[in-house]
Amino acid sequence: MAVAKKKKATPKKKGKAPSRKKSEGNYAAVKKGGGTGKKAGGGMTAKGVAKYRKDNPGSKLKTAVTTPPSKLKEGSEAAKRRKAFCARSKSWKSERGLAARRKWNC
Repeated sequence: MAVAKKKKATPKKKGKAPSRKKSEGNYAAVKKGGGTGKKAGGGMTAKGVAKYRKDNPGSKLKTAVTTPPSKLKEGSEAAKRRKAFCARSKSWKSERGLAARRKWNC
């Protein structure tokens, strides 16, 4: 007697991520020498986030919290997002990862 094989459940497909082409301006370019914000790179620009949210209705993607920790009210939503990002990105050692951590003031 033959045993029927079970089909693997395929995850639901979401919209495509914004193009990583530099010319389209969805991602900030990583620049050596440090710095923070868009100039340093390591994350999506506001334009890239807007495109992603348009392509993926219901998405809650937001741009980075670039406010210095000293200026954030303790326990605020932005402070919690920043703290959570910094905690989960501790092991990022690539150039882009380090730029993202600089941008978030980790």
